[in-house]
Amino acid sequence: MKQKSLEVFIPGPSGRLEGRYFKNQKQGSPVAVILHPHPQYGGTMNNRIVQETYNVFIKNGFSVLKFNFRGVGKSDGTFDNGQGELSDAAAALDWIERENQDYSQCWVSGFSFGSLICMQLIMRRPEVNKFIAISPQPNVYDFTFLAPCPTSGQIIYGEKDELVSKTSMDELNNRLKNQKGILVDFFQIKNSNHFFKGKEEDLKKTIEKYIEEKTELI
Repeated sequence: MKQKSLEVFIPGPSGRLEGRYFKNQKQGSPVAVILHPHPQYGGTMNNRIVQETYNVFIKNGFSVLKFNFRGVGKSDGTFDNGQGELSDAAAALDWIERENQDYSQCWVSGFSFGSLICMQLIMRRPEVNKFIAISPQPNVYDFTFLAPCPTSGQIIYGEKDELVSKTSMDELNNRLKNQKGILVDFFQIKNSNHFFKGKEEDLKKTIEKYIEEKTELI
């Protein structure tokens, strides 16, 4: 019988958080948490890039959780300028770890604003093995907290991202590539904007290739 994605409510710092969860039945499956774009600009866990990422992780043998930050959908609370949202992400990670105590790897992924929270989360959680940050905005948010970046991962961005300057992305790349023992793979999707309009298939293949290469399934 095919496993379904379930609606879940997880305990968060400002009340319950609404999520969708897929549990892989294989022992020792890796886990992943997916973080959505900015709540004040319509970002939810149903965002198509978030959903696509969620599906790719499921296809590759993960137990996966995506959820709505505080104040979004059925999640309690109100928007908290990133600080509360980081606490929400930490609570989501706690939850999926409790549900999968024998997990083999722990990944976090985020899109746009969600990629900022993703990068902040990996600074605080040493158990995270890999990350995928999609369309980060280093010209809007300060990424100097990545000093150093604690784990290897992938950063995917559009060649024609209308919200992010090429200079700021190059600066982020230069800062992260000088670190010993850490490899952050910057991948540019050709002719793509911030939201990968018309380039969803290219984005999906890029994510899938990275996950397949970096996941050591038991």
